[in-house]
Amino acid sequence: MGLSKTERRLRIRRRIRKISSGTEARPRLSVFRSNKEIYAQLIDDNKGVTLAAASSRDKDLDAKGTKTEVAALVGKAIAEKAKKLGVEAVAFDRGGNLYHGRVKSLAEGAREAGLKF
Repeated sequence: MGLSKTERRLRIRRRIRKISSGTEARPRLSVFRSNKEIYAQLIDDNKGVTLAAASSRDKDLDAKGTKTEVAALVGKAIAEKAKKLGVEAVAFDRGGNLYHGRVKSLAEGAREAGLKF
């Protein structure tokens, strides 16, 4: 019997996290996608600190439109917060999700706002 969808995602997530880690100069852009919302964090793994976070639940974010469009807005919001911290480059952590749909939209929104990864 094969792995369930959740088990497969968690296995991929562990494999990614073995390799990818964030520093203060180049934090990890971690993406979590639920069925309704999407969340992004900039994490310094050396100190174990979240530097900035953005989500589709934020009050200042105009979360109107499809989930893919909202994900792009979240990407732009996290990129703006990164710029305020003086961060220009990040290590992208897709959290075991496929680089497709909302995760891809968030990444492209962050790139449009000036983040490099």
